[in-house]
Amino acid sequence: MDSSESARADALLLLAHALRRSREWIVAHPEERPSEEQLTELVRLCERRRSGMPIAYLLGSAGFYGREFLVNESVLVPRPETEHLVEDAIRFIRDRSGAALRVLDVGIGCGAIACTVAAETGAIVDGTDVSSAAVAVADENARRLNLAERCRFYHGDLAVPVAQNRYDVVIANLPYVPTSALPTLPNPAAYEPREALDGGPDGLTLYRRLLAQIPALLKPNALLLCEAAPATIGRLTSMVRITLPSFSISVAHDYSGLDRYIKAHNG
Repeated sequence: MDSSESARADALLLLAHALRRSREWIVAHPEERPSEEQLTELVRLCERRRSGMPIAYLLGSAGFYGREFLVNESVLVPRPETEHLVEDAIRFIRDRSGAALRVLDVGIGCGAIACTVAAETGAIVDGTDVSSAAVAVADENARRLNLAERCRFYHGDLAVPVAQNRYDVVIANLPYVPTSALPTLPNPAAYEPREALDGGPDGLTLYRRLLAQIPALLKPNALLLCEAAPATIGRLTSMVRITLPSFSISVAHDYSGLDRYIKAHNG
């Protein structure tokens, strides 16, 4: 698997998937041999992985914050660098004990952020996405995790479907890759939906549109979290300061120590 930096681990995952067994079972039963049908399936999966297809799409799921989420080629594969943003949202909500807070996740994708926040805090979470296929995946993940009563997902542009509502927390992980920097094959990210990656000429086109909607969405003492690329965080921070001049604004980092998201709080 020349396209993978973790070929051995990938091969074990694909073997487990083809055999419908756990990785632990396979390690414990080295004498077992796949059937012809299973071997054919394994070869097919390996060839697709060799071409660059993300392993999450081949397996049909991806891990995020300790849970497994269904994914397909209609949604972005959730990234571990987003987990710190989720931790900030969870911490903010838990610190405000009492009635369940209302949270908005703009650009839900598979629903990993929205479902995680709902599961960890008990908050009521709305989510939107311009892709109806993504909303369907997110709905299914909420059902699987028994969160359907507290996660409501809407098909539509940015915050338009919920413009009449007000929120204690707004989270946005919008497409932020500049068009000229979009990945190409065999980069696995090239298989992900372009509409979930393309942030326009400077990576901030969608954020400009969303920020025009933000002031009307926020309750008093609200938190805004926006993820972006390290190279665009400075410009996005300036945009947020102009939009929310009375807010306290800071930049936070991902697991690699890179500038990854903005926190804006008016409490």
